[in-house]
Amino acid sequence: MLDAKAIPLVVLQVTPALDAGGSERTTLDVARAIVAAGGTALIATAGGRLVGEAERAGARVIIGPYDSKNPLTVWRNTARLSAIIRTEGVAIVHARSRAPAWSALWASRRAGIPFVTTYHGIYKAGNPLKRAYNAVMARGDVVIANSQYTAAHVLAEHKIDPSKLVTIPRGVDIEAFTPSHVTADRIAKLRAHWNLPADTPVILLPGRLTRLKGHTTFLDALAQLPHRRFLAVLAGGGEDRDRYVDELKQQAERLGLAANVRIPGHVSDMPAAYMLADVAVSPSTVPESFGRTPVEAQAMGRPVVATALGGQLETVEDPATGFLVPAFDAGALASAIERALALDKSARDAMALRGRTRVLERYTVDAMCSATLDVYRKLLARHG
Repeated sequence: MLDAKAIPLVVLQVTPALDAGGSERTTLDVARAIVAAGGTALIATAGGRLVGEAERAGARVIIGPYDSKNPLTVWRNTARLSAIIRTEGVAIVHARSRAPAWSALWASRRAGIPFVTTYHGIYKAGNPLKRAYNAVMARGDVVIANSQYTAAHVLAEHKIDPSKLVTIPRGVDIEAFTPSHVTADRIAKLRAHWNLPADTPVILLPGRLTRLKGHTTFLDALAQLPHRRFLAVLAGGGEDRDRYVDELKQQAERLGLAANVRIPGHVSDMPAAYMLADVAVSPSTVPESFGRTPVEAQAMGRPVVATALGGQLETVEDPATGFLVPAFDAGALASAIERALALDKSARDAMALRGRTRVLERYTVDAMCSATLDVYRKLLARHG
């Protein structure tokens, strides 16, 4: 862990919003670790539902238009960040998204302090202009990739010096995602809220309500299961949620699944949600740069069915901790779900043990934060 007495640690993380996504949660986790190490954690953001949690963790949240892609606003944000760096004595700037990363890059260069980026996703680059826009995420003094898949993409796409690239996988909060830490009251409350009978198998698809998460393939797969004695929960929020939910409900109706499907929206108690599930599914139709939900499910001892794409090829070990299937293949997805539901108690317990052990060895918040603080320490030592 970083010795905050030896090196004054004031880190400014810059992110568009503090909502419930993976990069936002990672921002919060790292801020908490900075504070625990005796440092000062600053977060420049446009706001979001995690602002209160960040402040309770000891971070100082500075609200501004850091979610804007308007070139003039991005330029003005450089001055805003420069002022923060100057007045707060910031030692490191850490950017987590492209538009604010440009402002953060220019501000850190003006101040002569280290600039770190985390490559949280695989950005589309259909033309040279978009590729140039994305390239800011590869211009950090250190570039952090959240998986081996992402690291390979960064090297292929941006041709950076491999010595600048560090792979630090996303981490799960083991304190929260431990089965024995979830009380029966929490489980019962969520069961009642979702109207789930106690004797019916539950198939959980956690994730943002967007087409990229494979909801339509999931519903097609459910229609191919040999019986209808199950309830499927599509848990998550997202932009344009109402329109997409209407489309999913219509699809479920056409497939005769209306009585089997729940779409409750954003879920604040995900550990309890996994405890209700007999199997967790992540049928993403594009490669996940990391894929948080399969890791959370394994931490909670749940069998996982995921598409064999991107980071999920690293986080799910088939058949030890779950099952991998081709994307868009409803038949293969249905077979894997049926296989997971058919596991007897001995097989489920063995899979649960292997999955949780794998998470504890590779994907904890403590390991992620320790590695990130080590990046900061080495950069500060290098810059004197």
